[in-house]
Amino acid sequence: RGVVPGLATVLVGEDPASQVYVGMKNRDAGELGFHSRQLTLQADTPEAELLGLVQGLNADPEIHGILVQLPLPHQIDEARVLLAVDPAKDVDGFHPTNMGRLASGASDVLVPCTPRGVVELLLRSGHEPAGRHCVVVGRSNIVGRPMASLLLRKGRGGDATVTVAHSRTPDLGAV
Repeated sequence: RGVVPGLATVLVGEDPASQVYVGMKNRDAGELGFHSRQLTLQADTPEAELLGLVQGLNADPEIHGILVQLPLPHQIDEARVLLAVDPAKDVDGFHPTNMGRLASGASDVLVPCTPRGVVELLLRSGHEPAGRHCVVVGRSNIVGRPMASLLLRKGRGGDATVTVAHSRTPDLGAV
């Protein structure tokens, strides 16, 4: 259709693991023919500056996906930043709208990559979750909750009975 997909990655600070992850995303985007833009900010960047950058990316017609690398420095409210990303450009699937759509079983929602990858690994290794009791250890918005939602939803990779356990679950081994 003559549109080159555009991905913007936003990195705040100099966390080595985050630098590698963002670098790999940009490399992969380039290999796939995407327009890729990495925006790197200092660790002491004020929250207002980051929010302004996100709003600019939301309005940029050349950018179709935005990835704000977590964690963010202590002076920045992650929830506020994730809420600022246009849900239609939220490639991580972390916006509350996308998380709600995933939890409600919507089929056309962007799914966080780690839970999606785990489901794919289960399926490719012959461990179909359907009809099984699956225990998700962790309730984070990044992995645990989306993982539970994927396992619960109807269809490929879902239809499981799901228990969510976490650091306050008594006798985790028994669960």
